[in-house]
Amino acid sequence: MSAEPELVDLTPTTTAVVRGVIEFAEVRDFFDTSFQQLGRTMAAQRITPLGPAFGLYRDASTHGIAGVLALEVGFPTNSEVEVEGDVVPGELPGGRVARVTHTGSFDELDESWKRLAAWIGARGLTSGTTRWEVYTTEPSPDMDPADLRTELHWTVAD
Repeated sequence: MSAEPELVDLTPTTTAVVRGVIEFAEVRDFFDTSFQQLGRTMAAQRITPLGPAFGLYRDASTHGIAGVLALEVGFPTNSEVEVEGDVVPGELPGGRVARVTHTGSFDELDESWKRLAAWIGARGLTSGTTRWEVYTTEPSPDMDPADLRTELHWTVAD
């Protein structure tokens, strides 16, 4: 079960990310490869993550490709990363955001996204094209998926 959604005002946050336009079936591999690259680059540049990992989704239709995700995987950071390979500087958006905490398996995230979309619509708000997941509980192979906590964020128009 997820907590009740809320509306919050966020400040933009500096990030280090790997970007890609990928098919849904490639998500897991993209995350794994990206986190390996981010770890190496951030360690080499002595950049400190300021919070948990995230996956940011932009409207893939802006890329003109149906059936794909425009995805950024990364970490909030204490300073801007220098471009190295696929690792580039980024930013989590600021402004008004609808947020809810999902509790449970990643396989059930879609239901919480739908619930957040319905909550936004029920309040007469207009959702933006950018949303992201903050993985507040780091997954491990031996953990119970029911213990995972993921914050869902969705921009809303002012």
